Parts: sequence; C-alpha cells; structure tokens
Amino acid sequence: MHPILSGIRLVSFDLDGTLIDSVPDLAAAVDASLAELELPLAGETRVRDWVGNGSLVLMERALAFARQEVPDAQILARAHTAFLEHYGRDPGSRTSLYPGVRECLDALRDRELTLTLITNKPAAFIQPILEQFGLERYFALCLGGDSLPQKKPDPAPLRHVAERFDRAPAACLMVGDSRHDVAAGHAAGFRTLAVTYGYNHGEPIGDSRPDALVDSLAELVDTIPLSRNSS
Repeated sequence: MHPILSGIRLVSFDLDGTLIDSVPDLAAAVDASLAELELPLAGETRVRDWVGNGSLVLMERALAFARQEVPDAQILARAHTAFLEHYGRDPGSRTSLYPGVRECLDALRDRELTLTLITNKPAAFIQPILEQFGLERYFALCLGGDSLPQKKPDPAPLRHVAERFDRAPAACLMVGDSRHDVAAGHAAGFRTLAVTYGYNHGEPIGDSRPDALVDSLAELVDTIPLSRNSS
C-alpha cells in the first residue's frame, strides 16, 4: 500500500475527474441547453475546464462564454433547469471509468477501510452512474453537492463523513483531482492525495500542494508506489 495510507481508516473520493471521465456527457448536456436558448455551443474542451463547482456554476460559466457577459438569475435558472433535464436523460453513455479505479477500490475494501464519495455533482445523478460501472457496493456513504448546505471546497462534507463514521480527521484521506478537493481536505484536517489527470480548471494540481500525487489510483495499492510528494 502507498505510504499515505499509513494510519488511514477512511478514504473519501471525488467522482468526476477522479473516478470517472464524465466530461463528454456533461458537455453534451451543456450544449443541448445552450442550443435551447439559441446560444453558441461550448464544446467538450471548454467544458473540461469548467467542471468542479457543481452544475449551477457549470451553466453559469457556459452562459458567460456564450453571451460574453455574466448571466442574470432568470436566464441562469432556465439554463440550469434545461441542463438537469438533458443530463438526467443520459448521464452516463459517454462516461468512462479511469484506469486503475476498480483495482484501487477492490484493494481498499479488502483492507476494510471505510470508503465514501464526496462530489459536487447533484446527488440524483450519483447512483445511476455508480450502478452503470458496478461501483455502488464500494461506498458506505455518498454525498452530492446538494446533500448538505455546503459543498467543496467547504470542509463541511468531509467533516460530516468523519463524524458519521466516528473517524478522527487525521485518520481520513481525501482523494480528488482539483484544488477544491485539496482545499476541503486541508481545511477538514484530512490527508490529501490528488490525481494528475482529471479537471482542475487548466491548472497543475501540484500547485495546490496536496500531500501526495499519483498518475493512477492503482498507485495507491501498488506494493512499490510511484507517487511524488508535492512538497
């Protein structure tokens, strides 16, 4: 096992950009919503840099691009409703599981660690996607961006899972792909591990100073880890 797991009893994972590459489906729903409003389409490349703060902020960024101005509350509400409808019809047909994810989850479960999922994606979309990839059995608790009043980078969701399973924050690890995951982990007192792939608004994730970096989640459970400490 990776050295960062020493003394860890609970591991919280981000979803989009960490376990799954969901941008193709997210981009399709964003563009379908923009098309309803007769606005220019964003495309997958742009959407990849907008993901990470929940669906409302995603559509706010898409509208700002398409209209070249900050959207007002009315059009944002229309666009967000359209996005939820389009994404809800097909949240996973273009989505893929990153290499190493299943091996990592299997090994951590075999080690009897408590595994949880903390994502800013609306909670309604979590279960269908997990079931699509057969991942639902791994997680003792899943929190979406609307499960609590706060979402990442606020540490509240992380503190919630630590308290729920009676784990000291120092015995918990947050695994994600963005500065929001790292910031939430640091603020909650968790150790932090970041993957070098995924979505981080076009910024190197190492700039956020996670406790460790990996190129694949398989490195977490390899006998000879390949990670690079960010410090």
